Amino acid sequence: MLSNHKVFAFLPELTLLGGALVLFLISLQNRRGREARKAALFVSFAGILATVLCLGQDQALFAGAYRVDLFSQVLKLMFAFGFCFILLLSGSLEDIREEIKPEYYLFLTISVCGLMMLVSSVDLITMVVALEVSAFPLYVMVPMRVERAGQRSQMESAIKYMMFGIGANGVMFFGMSYLYALTGTTSLAVLAAKLLPMMHSPLAIAGLALTLCGLFYKLAIFPFHFWTPDVYQGASNETASLIASLPKIGGVAILFRLVSMATGDNHVLALLLAILAVCSMLYGNLIALMQKDFKRLLGFSGIAHAGYALVGFVALSQLGYTAALYYIISYLFMVLACFVVICKVSRDGHNVAINELAGLHRRSPLLAVTLAVGVFALAGLPPFAGFIGKLTLLTSAWQKGHSALVIIAMINAAIAVYYYLSVVREAWFRDPGDLPPIRLDWPTKALCLALITGILALGVAPARLLDTLSSSVVGASLTSPSPVLPAVAHAALETDTPFHHVP
Repeated sequence: MLSNHKVFAFLPELTLLGGALVLFLISLQNRRGREARKAALFVSFAGILATVLCLGQDQALFAGAYRVDLFSQVLKLMFAFGFCFILLLSGSLEDIREEIKPEYYLFLTISVCGLMMLVSSVDLITMVVALEVSAFPLYVMVPMRVERAGQRSQMESAIKYMMFGIGANGVMFFGMSYLYALTGTTSLAVLAAKLLPMMHSPLAIAGLALTLCGLFYKLAIFPFHFWTPDVYQGASNETASLIASLPKIGGVAILFRLVSMATGDNHVLALLLAILAVCSMLYGNLIALMQKDFKRLLGFSGIAHAGYALVGFVALSQLGYTAALYYIISYLFMVLACFVVICKVSRDGHNVAINELAGLHRRSPLLAVTLAVGVFALAGLPPFAGFIGKLTLLTSAWQKGHSALVIIAMINAAIAVYYYLSVVREAWFRDPGDLPPIRLDWPTKALCLALITGILALGVAPARLLDTLSSSVVGASLTSPSPVLPAVAHAALETDTPFHHVP
């Protein structure tokens, strides 16, 4: 049983679980889509409030398998805001079948709850459970799209998404079995301490590499990226916005938990991450150059941005981990700014071609500004969040001597500018022709202003968030002493290998 103060630490998850129960009851009735949307919005607002109230918590729950600290709570706040943003941009879900809209909101809430659990998981078992809770609702949400003449790709996308996910999980479980065989524990804190002396052994490297495969799949890292553009294109615009944003934060968080086990001189792991980063950046950017569908372009660019985030992990340093977290949080705002434009340009939910953005500055000036800010930020232009994110990532890699990786990343950033500016050219320098004007309701206007403000604020004044993330990284590192570790973990560590600080 959880004591009262520990229940308070678990409040964000309880809020979403309670909301999921309400949505389940609503789904038992017929045609309650509007009521389900109102309930989901209320749950998202309550989740933001609950997360803010729990920001100062520092607890270990469930025998140390679940850790509530600054690191997890900051990311849960991002999930809560992202959940609210996705509900606002989705409108009335024009592209989801009317009779299953309550179920759609139910699965959306469960997936976000699973992501919240994921960032607090410090045990292999709880991590696997949270990964599945966050992933399986997405597999179900993809085929919920309305079927149209000539458009049934959502079924193929759902099958591909699920099969790749199951395959990646199988590889990840195999790697976890190696880690458990070497250390005899599923606790990441104890596992990190016991694994350090044998980190350079072939079994440890193989176990950690295979375990990371499941997270590389969630982040769409090359060569685990094949599902990404097809799922983006086949899923509804609202579902694609979720898949493109929130799971990336969860993947980076767990990737940090695992990679931070390694010491700064682990050249084998650094080389592996560097190769994956280079392949992801090159593949994503080069293929994105040829895309005509806006969602497919964002899919391939998402592969490249996952490669940029990996650059921070290559450094194996506090600055690198901080930069990766900052970048992926910034990416949440940037990619949602693009998806709100997609959802509003496509009134009936069809996929938006880049040429359908023609004359957007006349049809809806606010959407055109939102698109420009989001795209410029993705391209890494100042003074937007993407510029500071890339600068921090490259600085962390440069300080550790990865000069070749930095140069390759800069070349890729230059390549990306071309296809991002082609989107802006359509929106701002093309004639709209017979394309109709777009009228926005007040929630959409508020969402656009919030995203623009967030992207600019993160780019102009990043210091506070960077300091917060840096502090959270120090406290969340599994190789540093923690007051919230259970007594059994401390006893195990005292009889084996003590903690060491990761540079």
